[in-house]
Amino acid sequence: MHPTEKPVVPTRVIGLISGTSVDGIDAALVEISGTELDLKVNLLAGATYPYPAQLRERILAVGAGVAISMAELAEIDDAIAQVFAQAAQNIQIGHQPATLIGSHGQTVYHRPPKGGAGEQGSRGREMEMIANHGLNPSYPLTALGSPLGYSLQLGRGALIAHLTNIATVSNFRVADIAIGGHGAPLVPRVDAYLLSHPEEGRCIQNIGGIGNVAYIPPRHGDWLSKILAWDTGPGNSLLDLAVEHLSVGAKTYDENGNWAASGTPSHPLVEQWLNQDYFHLPPPKSTGRELFGVTYLHQCLKDAQAYQLNPADVLATLTELTAASIFHSYRTFLPEMPQRVLLCGGGSRNLYLKQRLQLLLGSIPVSTTDEVGLSADFKEAIAFAVLAYWRHLGIPGNLPTATGAPQEVLLGEIHQVQS
Repeated sequence: MHPTEKPVVPTRVIGLISGTSVDGIDAALVEISGTELDLKVNLLAGATYPYPAQLRERILAVGAGVAISMAELAEIDDAIAQVFAQAAQNIQIGHQPATLIGSHGQTVYHRPPKGGAGEQGSRGREMEMIANHGLNPSYPLTALGSPLGYSLQLGRGALIAHLTNIATVSNFRVADIAIGGHGAPLVPRVDAYLLSHPEEGRCIQNIGGIGNVAYIPPRHGDWLSKILAWDTGPGNSLLDLAVEHLSVGAKTYDENGNWAASGTPSHPLVEQWLNQDYFHLPPPKSTGRELFGVTYLHQCLKDAQAYQLNPADVLATLTELTAASIFHSYRTFLPEMPQRVLLCGGGSRNLYLKQRLQLLLGSIPVSTTDEVGLSADFKEAIAFAVLAYWRHLGIPGNLPTATGAPQEVLLGEIHQVQS
């Protein structure tokens, strides 16, 4: 399955992703050479292209469970693909054209495997949908579920390939899910080859809408099989929703965490929230807005009323939940604490969140992947460029210790263009 010849001439690849915060398409144009331990990535250009406001609202509504017709779903799928294709074209301006695109697309629904972490939350929403649509509430839950997980990313690769005239790899999660994995997180194998250290154990902590960690032990012996990864819980999802709610739509995020920094976190409330089942389920596990979304935020706001918190205090407490859930994950599930934590994703720019995490981790230094040569803002987009490159070469992209899959598999569906 692994190639016998390593690429000599760097391959120019575009990576595209929009995370659970739905704040825009991150696009990275990179040159990639090598394969695994000799993998090298050079970021030529990176940019974030916001969604049109109306499309973003529709995506958030779908992600929140608003019922739509199949025709509307197809329309949104195509609209997302068109915006992704435009991002791919824009990122190449002033550069030699790419020969491959890796597009993660836009996640609108994620359900872990049956009995997996987070399933309880999605099952609860299924029951709510039954009630809302007047279906028989005695309809068996087993008829709604499946032993396999389910994850839906919109922005179909076939249309991106057609519009850009560049071969496109998409639907990265389905192959891992098909053999019993969570289909997430998928970035740890890329992290392993780009961010591991010969002597230092590291946690690569992405803070997007959802937080996820890859624990990478020192690079010697059977190090690859000892990598652990999972979704730690909420990243920016609750914070962004809270900012929009508390500002009555005037703001969509807390820049640098300044608003939260002006408040005081309620530690008893954070401890109460940390009793949530998800935080105590062992990895591998994955989650999304299905659990840490609008309904969860409303419960948090209801809980906060007993503590008479002002808006800044609410944001400070939600920020503390993100930091505390990350720390709790490390302390509970890692074989040993890391020697360094490297942040990436939008949350890495939240200075208040970074300070709170550093306080919890004590002497363990917290920095960003920028400081070790990999863009913190575009690391996820870079990763999907690498995953597309690996798929093109026939190299597996998942890490079974991260996703819970029983074996390595090729990730992604290749959409060729007409010559």
